[in-house]
Order: sequence, then structure tokens, then C-alpha cells
Amino acid sequence: MSITTFAELSLSEGINKALEEMGFTTPSPIQAQAIPVLLEGRDVVGQAQTGTGKTAAFGIPLIEIIDPEMKKVQGIILCPTRELAEQVMGEIKKLSKYTKDVRVVAIYGGQSYDRQIKAIRDGVQIVVGTPGRVIDHIDRGTLKLENIKMLVLDEADEMLNMGFRDDIETILSETAEADRQTVLFSATMPKPIQDIARKFQKDPVVIKVTREELTISTITQKYFEVRDEYRTEAITRLITANAFANVIVFCNTKMKVDNLVDELNAKGVLAEGLHGDMQQAQRNNVMGKFKEKRVQVLVATDVAARGIDVDNLEAVINFDLPMDEESYVHRIGRTGRAGKLGSAFNLVTGRKDQRKIQDIERFTKATIEKGTIPTLSEIKDIRRKKFQGYMQEYVATNNLDEAIASVMEFGENGISAETLAAALLNMHQAWKHVDVSDNIELRQGSGDRREGGRSERGGERESRFGRDRDSGRGDRNGRSSDRFERSGSRERTSSFSNDRPERGDRPERGGDRGDRRAPSDRPTDPNTVRLFINLGREQNVRPGDIVGAIAGEARIPGRDIGQIDIYDKFTFVNVPNEHVDPIIRSMKNNTIKGHKVNIEVAK
Repeated sequence: MSITTFAELSLSEGINKALEEMGFTTPSPIQAQAIPVLLEGRDVVGQAQTGTGKTAAFGIPLIEIIDPEMKKVQGIILCPTRELAEQVMGEIKKLSKYTKDVRVVAIYGGQSYDRQIKAIRDGVQIVVGTPGRVIDHIDRGTLKLENIKMLVLDEADEMLNMGFRDDIETILSETAEADRQTVLFSATMPKPIQDIARKFQKDPVVIKVTREELTISTITQKYFEVRDEYRTEAITRLITANAFANVIVFCNTKMKVDNLVDELNAKGVLAEGLHGDMQQAQRNNVMGKFKEKRVQVLVATDVAARGIDVDNLEAVINFDLPMDEESYVHRIGRTGRAGKLGSAFNLVTGRKDQRKIQDIERFTKATIEKGTIPTLSEIKDIRRKKFQGYMQEYVATNNLDEAIASVMEFGENGISAETLAAALLNMHQAWKHVDVSDNIELRQGSGDRREGGRSERGGERESRFGRDRDSGRGDRNGRSSDRFERSGSRERTSSFSNDRPERGDRPERGGDRGDRRAPSDRPTDPNTVRLFINLGREQNVRPGDIVGAIAGEARIPGRDIGQIDIYDKFTFVNVPNEHVDPIIRSMKNNTIKGHKVNIEVAK
């Protein structure tokens, strides 16, 4: 008999009340299959992706078997990353909200041992942690295992990919004497996972969410053919045209994450990066900004993004296609949740990427439509229509008598209402403008049609985003769009130009790299102020970090931040006069790349 409601599972009153408060009435496929088996005391191997509800699938049975009177650790959940450990702990807390005296703590690297030891000694029953830190506590004797009733491996494949196999087997061996259930959840089932199951589990029940159940109908999936050098431009236009407020962009390497963050910030798209080399304090800071929508774009690697759970995520963009089809499903499953609509956009360059798209289509049994990168005129038209709608709503809901009287005064001084409205519209559009390069000619491919996932030319598609390769990169004047953008009335080169000074302590600049004079000799704008920042290249600070921190904390448009000169031990940045006090105030006691920052007006 298939289970269609949580009421059929005979759960405790506390769990039912928590589920009702969380808005859950119907169990997901993995929950409907796993919860009854786990409540029977059986071991389970579950194959399920992010977004399928697997945390509740093992979390509910774990809470149900906990003895609240026993103030000792009875359940351990192992996770590959700190972010996932925090997310799982949060979910367990929600599920156990009305189950009296059940306590949970997350333990992972980068956090104080003393605080974690105190939490364990105070009587938690459930520990959620990364393998390395759990081993540390076992070795220190601060984490006792003799009362373990259930041990869960969450995203086991990723833990193995990150090199945690020895730690996992050590923990499983240490708890082998306990009369415990062993629960293993994994997106994929490679041989090492199967080996662990055979070695440490007792006659496990294998539960697998089928591909059909993983295909998410609420996600619009598209691919865009684009030449490699125009990928950043393509992403900028897609984000702008769709007015996305929170997007995750996936790259396959840490270096690409850092570079793309710099390039997006240089174009006025507020972005932050997330990868494994970052300190925990910085990771928390970045995720806090993204969840609060103070950052528009989060650029991440797969490993760093494990555990990221953002409400109402509008889109996932694959700057790089993932290495395998299951990772693709894992990535895009972060959007289009809870019945809401989401978008998954994929940048495709060359035959290898084209074949990957076809493989993904076969795996997901879904069609990924070919999209077209919007032109600048289309983006302007979109902005204009949205502004018209905003103004119609404003006019309908506000009293404008006093404002109309002011407009009449302008007319008396020779400025007509039409001229005034045009000027205000122009100012508004400039203020809201996202810096999209307007000096490159965009030419889409020839629009080959595919049948059965293949093009009419046998799968080979030409990518022509930009000018033909033999005509040089950039516009007709030979300028590279990667090095030149137009922002309002001023011209800026982006932070990834190769045109650098030849001598001395060469600064990294986020502004006009063509001007080779020392910063003190450079012409100054009377409307801007030069700020001093106590961090530089030695702290691995990049122009994108400066733009992201200042724009995110002071809540000013990234495009308003001017020239950035980064030296070994310090940095200079030019900002408009009116933003100086908010920047200094908001950055006080803040950090950039995990380092405490001090900003003051340069002397």
C-alpha cells in the first residue's frame, strides 16, 4: 500500500505538530519509503538527490527513537561540509520543536572546540558533524559512542570524493559494538559506497528514487551557445533580462569562481564567491548576504555549494557544465522547489558541451530548449516596460498633488513637464542600469534544429556569440569587450585586463588600467573621495572582494565604486562623496576574506 499522508505513518504528536507547522502534509517518495523501514529498526541504503526531502526521511525516525531522558549522544549524522551540517541541524531542530528535551548540535572545523565540548557535555542527543571534527572529538574522549542508536551518512558519495573514507570507516568501526542502525544516503552509488554498505550494514533495505521522480517539472531548462570569451557577458545579459534577484552560478574550479566574481562585479552585477579555500567566517558572511538578498549572484563550486538551501532561489546557471548527469540534477534541484517556478540555464561551448547536453536530456528524460542571448535593445525594452508598470502602480496608489505643483514651478522656469519627466526617467534608468558591454556585436548561431537531442549536422553546432574568430575579439574597432565597458558617462576597464604597469609596486586595479601614473598623480574627480583599506595582495584581496564587501555592506550599487588600486599591504578605492560615511560606518568591525578591515579617508 502506498503512503500518501504523514498521518498514515503513526508518528508521535510532537512530530505531527512540527510537520503541520512546516506545512508538510504529503511525504515525498523517499520519505514515504524510508520512514516506515527505519521505524522498524532496519538499516537503509537510500539513493536520493538534494531537494527530495531526505533529511526528514532519516531525521523523523531518528527523533522518534531518541530517549529524551538520557542526556547522552544517541544519534550521529555525518555530512561532507559545514554548510550541510548547519542545514541538517536546522531541519532536525524544526522537526523536534515539539518533542520535549531532544537537543541537537552541529560540530565542524573552524569552530571553537570549547563551545562544541560544552554543548555535548550539556546533554545533546543528536550530533551533526563533518567526519574530521567528529574523529577529533572521539580521539579527545569528548564524544562517547556507547549509546549510539542510529548513525547516518548523508551525501556519502561526496564525503568519499573529499577523501573522508578512512574517517568514515573509523567512525563506523568505533560504533560497531553499539546496537545501532546504519543509514546511508547518497546521490550516486559507486563501488566504494557499496563496499561500505556490505561491510558495515546488516541486511539493508535499498531505496532508490527513480529518474522520473527526480525530474522537476517546475524548472525551465535552456542552453545557450556562446563562445568562451563571452561567457561572462552572456550571464550578465541573462540575469539582467530576467531580473533575477538571487542566482547561483556554478563553476568547476576555484580559480574560475574568483575570476567570474571579479568580472561580474566589474560589470555592476553584485556577486560573491564560495569555494573550499575560504575561511569559515567568510563563508558564513557570504551566505548571510546571499540569503538576505544583499548579494545578487553566488558563484560556487559543487563542493562548496553542498548544503546550500535558499528559499525561493530563482535560477541556477551552469557557467561550466557539471562532470556527470547526476550532478546536473543535483545543481538545478536547488530552484523550482515547493511548487514554485525556477530556471536552469546552461552555457555551451563546443562539441563536448553539446554532447553533455544530449546526455543530460537522456538521463533526465527532459528536453533542454535552445535559448537566445538577449540583445541590448531587448534588455532596454524589458527595463522600460517594467518601469512603466511600476509607474502605473505608483500613480494609482499615491497622492501626487504636491508633486504636480512642483512640476508647475519647473514649467514657470522654462522646463516643460515632458522634459522634466524625460530627465527623471533617464536618471532612473542610469541608476538602475546593470553594466552590460555595448560595444560588441552579438551574432547567434545559425539556429540548427535538433531531432532526438541531435542537430541536423550530427550533433555539431557552431557557436557564434560575438564576432567570427578571424575578425578579432571585440567590436569593429578591435576593442576587447573583456577589457572595456561603459558605465553611465564614465569609461572603465574591468579588473581582469592584462594591461599593467611595468615597474614598481604594481597595483591590481579594478578601474582604468590604461592610466599608468601613480595613484597620487592621477586626476581626481571633485565628487569622489579616495579611501584607504588596510588589506592588500598579501591577504589575497581582489577587486571583486572590495566591490562585493563595500556594495553589500553599505548597500550601494557596485557600479558606483570607482578606481581600485591593490598593493601588497593596502588598497585604495575611489567612491562618491555621498557614500563615504555609510561605507566607513558599515565596514567598521567587518571582514574581507576573513581579515578584519579598517577603512578611512586616505591622507
